[in-house]
Amino acid sequence: MGVVRSMRKDAQHADYGFFGPDSVTWKVWSYPTSLALGFLRAVVVEELDPFLLASVEQSGQVVARPRLRYDRTMQYFATIKFGDTASVLAAADTLMKIHARAVGTDPVTGRQYDANDPDSQLWIHLTAWHSILYTYEVFGPGKLSAAEEEQYWEECARAAEFQTIDPADVPRTRAGIRAYFESYRPRLIASENAQRMMDFLLDADAIVLPPELPSPVRRLFTWVTRRAVVATLPRWMRRLGGTPQPKVVDALAVAITRPVIRLVAASTTVQLAVLRAASPRTVPVIEPVLRGTPPALPIVTTPAEAYAAHGPTPRQQYEALLEARARRQGPAPYPPAHREPLLDFA
Repeated sequence: MGVVRSMRKDAQHADYGFFGPDSVTWKVWSYPTSLALGFLRAVVVEELDPFLLASVEQSGQVVARPRLRYDRTMQYFATIKFGDTASVLAAADTLMKIHARAVGTDPVTGRQYDANDPDSQLWIHLTAWHSILYTYEVFGPGKLSAAEEEQYWEECARAAEFQTIDPADVPRTRAGIRAYFESYRPRLIASENAQRMMDFLLDADAIVLPPELPSPVRRLFTWVTRRAVVATLPRWMRRLGGTPQPKVVDALAVAITRPVIRLVAASTTVQLAVLRAASPRTVPVIEPVLRGTPPALPIVTTPAEAYAAHGPTPRQQYEALLEARARRQGPAPYPPAHREPLLDFA
């Protein structure tokens, strides 16, 4: 991968990357609902996939170092959406290599799992994009216009090109997204391990909040956040996850959370302060966007342009990896990563 450099450490990016200020992605993903509610909803839902759960448990780092995993995963997601071209390509390449080592046997189904498998990647990708949008609608400004939503799902397909996913497999409408989740539903398993992991993730204070905050603050945050996230889950998913909740609690959680989120959204200073406390690695990525700082070169790149200049796509890398595995019948032909994984939650 011929990436020239990674994310600049100052307050200016090299370019707009792959979305830019005219994108719906920037509008939705930069809203404060993404930071905890959207992200937590996504990772909670994802645990119902036995293959993803097996990969997470193989690593063990989500439970062992939840704040670090959250911080690095938020950094990855923010980089793909808000980073400059070189940073996005570097993050995609790193994730591909990390996932190449996450291969094994799922103890629940007895089947082989592969974290780079396009079907698994599509499940993670769509769960994240849907969760971020849905929490934006429930706790933030509300629904997008029809044109904005159409653009959002088109941009979701664009982002899929930085994983092993075929962008043609990404639905382009809300109805298509619903149909996808309905078709995926038979694959989901309500195992004890899945329910235990979902319960662990819903204890959001251990993941999002700095440990020095007073215990009453942490308990209140978790009480509200847990119930707000569960309020966004369909009933069948709550049954699978063992997370029942009455409708009156749903309404109370939304009523408490929505004004707080909107208050945070009204101030860039407050948003950055919250971000520094929750995910300090994400601050250099998103601060220029929140402050409206233009990049050195105000252009938006397409994935096709970028990969034509800088090497094979993740999908092409994965195909080469499968061929190499078949020839060698051994581990992935990648050297060990020289830094901590960016994405262990998914």
